[in-house]
Amino acid sequence: MELRSLLKSGQSVALGVLALGAVQSGLTLAMAGGDSPPMGWTPMPDPADGGVGSPPFPMNLTAEERANLETFDALDFEVFSRQDWSRLGESHAPYIRVHWPDGHYTDGIDKHTEDMAALFVWAPDLRIQAHPVRVAKDNLTAVTGVLKGTFTQPMPDGKGGTIAPTGNAFALDMITVGIWNHQGTMDEEFLFWDGQTFYQKIGLA
Repeated sequence: MELRSLLKSGQSVALGVLALGAVQSGLTLAMAGGDSPPMGWTPMPDPADGGVGSPPFPMNLTAEERANLETFDALDFEVFSRQDWSRLGESHAPYIRVHWPDGHYTDGIDKHTEDMAALFVWAPDLRIQAHPVRVAKDNLTAVTGVLKGTFTQPMPDGKGGTIAPTGNAFALDMITVGIWNHQGTMDEEFLFWDGQTFYQKIGLA
């Protein structure tokens, strides 16, 4: 796996899915039109800048939708952030397909575990601390997160060499879209972030 390529790319397709899911899940969104914001609406600042936490779940969720969001919270805040890979099966099917921002995908929970563990090689303090937006509809979830860490160790370049650490701390906005099965695990997962912003924050662009 080429970590540099994997981390560098970013896509925005998930934003459309996120908005659609928000509407269908009953999350209040500002409607277009008019010269001023609607009464009572306050825009969210950039979550990566800090000060934005995880709000309550959307209203009118089914039991399955709420369970999927709760499982995803545990995945990011406990399993990923604490590198507790023995619990990854709580949220991921054994055969899961994971789509990365650079367009490549992997199959199987073992490969996904390997890829995630590799991220901690160059940023041992990597963690996800907030889910500013969480929406669900039927077997779909779309969740934004803030990925934080510090580039303190050499980063494998996928060619047998390494990229020297810059010591830069970073906070990166990301989106994960999940397709869930009736067993309460994801069959498919899509990861999105802005690769250019990421490289600027770690000092490589």
